[in-house]
Amino acid sequence: MSESGWKLDNSYSRLPEVFFAEASPKKAASPKVVLVNEGLAESLGLQVKKLSQEVLSGNELPEGASPIAQAYAGHQFGNFTMLGDGRAILLGEQLTPSGNRVDIGLKGSGPTAFSRGGDGLAALGPMLREYIISEAMYALGIPTSRSLSVTLTGNDVLRETVLPGAVLVRTASSYLRVGTFQYAAARQVPEDLKVLADYAIERHYPEVASEENPYELLLGKVIEQQAALIAKWQLVGFIHGVMNTDNMTISGETIDYGPCAFMDTYDPATVFSSIDVNGRYKYGNQPGIASWNLARFAETLLPLLDEKQDVAIHIAQKQLGRFGEIFEREWLNGMRAKLGLLDEQPEDEALSKELLLLMKEAQADFTNTFRALTDESGEQPDWFSQDAFCEWRKKWMKRQKQQRASISDSNALMRRSNPSVIPRNHRVEEAIKAAENGDFSVLNQLNRVLAFPYSYSEEQAAYGVPLDSTVPYRTYCGT
Repeated sequence: MSESGWKLDNSYSRLPEVFFAEASPKKAASPKVVLVNEGLAESLGLQVKKLSQEVLSGNELPEGASPIAQAYAGHQFGNFTMLGDGRAILLGEQLTPSGNRVDIGLKGSGPTAFSRGGDGLAALGPMLREYIISEAMYALGIPTSRSLSVTLTGNDVLRETVLPGAVLVRTASSYLRVGTFQYAAARQVPEDLKVLADYAIERHYPEVASEENPYELLLGKVIEQQAALIAKWQLVGFIHGVMNTDNMTISGETIDYGPCAFMDTYDPATVFSSIDVNGRYKYGNQPGIASWNLARFAETLLPLLDEKQDVAIHIAQKQLGRFGEIFEREWLNGMRAKLGLLDEQPEDEALSKELLLLMKEAQADFTNTFRALTDESGEQPDWFSQDAFCEWRKKWMKRQKQQRASISDSNALMRRSNPSVIPRNHRVEEAIKAAENGDFSVLNQLNRVLAFPYSYSEEQAAYGVPLDSTVPYRTYCGT
């Protein structure tokens, strides 16, 4: 282990060479660290005060690093393409004090063999955005990649205008994707596909390795993890914006925080991404898109599921058929928690969906509706006085009284399940703009508020106000 705590291994680099290409980070002209996630660093076993800006910028490699760009493919907006890390470099896997293996790498560190003509660089704004959103997702309890640091490089990045360049250091349980398996399947080398699948099992689901058909169970595990993840997204109004198969992980973590955002006004048709012109990845489509992506994953595994294709297809279809059931269960259990229901009754689904319909008709704020239901001492939305909502509230209160749990227990569950604050789009933009002008105090304050989304503190009140604007909010991928 190095003095600063680096303890890197490189198991992915021991896969067949077709799965990666060696990479070298571009030198930063004058690196300056502007954000460091001290809590994450500590959990990784890193000594914050001994982390040099040269390492965090990519100018120097930490001990044990073997920098590579990962190869993968993907359906991007439904169209299949061979891809790979065009502006991300995996340094290795940090072996943490708790015994975990965590991918750690650079984003925005220059071109790789997979850059397809791009510069491989990143501007400060998108890297700050990924830091804010990924850490907010972590605080909300949603499986996610995380952000360790953001470093200004001193290099200019040319987009629509000249922007300050930056490098993000990010982590994940792994960056194995559905697209990684699509890449292996497209090459039609059965041995490589098996090696990849065995690696994924060893890395994420070792409990299935000794089973009769571990590849069927691998498929089942990924389906379970992704169904639970998408349910969590829906329950907080998170819209990913670019649910391509290369952005769906085998571990069940959220990755790629480009054109993502949290919904203010509840509407299943909400789209934020500037490039999603047809609404393929709108909020209401996310469960269906996840199921579609998992079907693409299942297709890659067919040669491993059974030697007979018809049998393999039957196995895949059986597992894929579980997605809807798992998602609906996870989502409904989440809605029960948001409504303070500690047991299960048949009418719970109708009660939940009726509330969402009322919210859509009232153009109600998603987060603040549940916050108001949780904290009735706070300001209540005007639409709560409407007859239709009053009738719904009577049914909800009657349902709460039918359970054995006390009102106090019910309210405690709601406080644990309904965030009082999310990364409001205008607050994120405000923080990024101030940082681009050299003032990081706005961003630091926002991160402090978002770190405790269920605290219901007075400090959070101002951050819970949505932007009153008729102009649709748009997000961009940053490339």
